[in-house]
Amino acid sequence: MLLDLLHNFPLWASIAAILFAQVVKIPIQFIASRQFNASLAFSTGGMPSSHSAAVTALATGVGIEQGFGSSVFAIACVFSIIVMFDSTGVRRQTGEQAIMLNILLNDFNRFMSEAKNWQQKEGYQKKEELKELLGHQPIEVFFGGLTGILLTFLLHSLLY
Repeated sequence: MLLDLLHNFPLWASIAAILFAQVVKIPIQFIASRQFNASLAFSTGGMPSSHSAAVTALATGVGIEQGFGSSVFAIACVFSIIVMFDSTGVRRQTGEQAIMLNILLNDFNRFMSEAKNWQQKEGYQKKEELKELLGHQPIEVFFGGLTGILLTFLLHSLLY
């Protein structure tokens, strides 16, 4: 059973795609903004989408092993489409709402400090901002998907 897991190419291609997409976010962000931020390797959102890379690597790996006309490949493709659509839809909208909530929270905090000496309150009253970078723009999803497909074909040609 463990040996089967070790030889599960679609699984390892997906994991490799996630790791690659997460790590490559750091130099892409550095090139775009000239700011080094290693924490991007452990965050959601950004270019490329690691979710898209993972699901397209999974579908491509299944297609290579089971055939691109198989039912299992069809299931993996539909799963990929749903995940990619969700990352540009619901998750992105959640991030947009988080931006607005953070603005409201900052405005409220500023009002409170002016009205009641907010700056002198204890640390437990300080709030952590909501995570705004949850979803992806369509171009990030596209390149995440492309990353997963290309990486899977590359890994397959190197390993088999």
